[in-house]
Amino acid sequence: MPQIVFLPNAEHCPEGAVIEAQPGETIIKAALRNGIEIEHACEMSCACTTCHVIVREGFSSMEPSDELEDDMLDKAWGLEPDSRLSCQAVVGDKDLVVEIPKYTINQVSEGH
Repeated sequence: MPQIVFLPNAEHCPEGAVIEAQPGETIIKAALRNGIEIEHACEMSCACTTCHVIVREGFSSMEPSDELEDDMLDKAWGLEPDSRLSCQAVVGDKDLVVEIPKYTINQVSEGH
């Protein structure tokens, strides 16, 4: 099973985390299943950017983003070439190293 290494993030995982992921599940579902509460204001429907992550290693092992995800990512805070919406980024067969950005563009944090 592939692993996802989450780099330390003061709000979501201060110490960082290493979790097991199921091939074919999204990054956010693996994170939530392991107690890493990534924001997801649109309930994982690719309608916002609150679950934006940066895939520091293993980016090429995932299926490429589609046009809808790319359009949403254009609105994300701190966009980088290896940015993905974690609700759309499906884990493949390789390990990933993921950074959760410090900020999101979200008017209200609902504390999912």
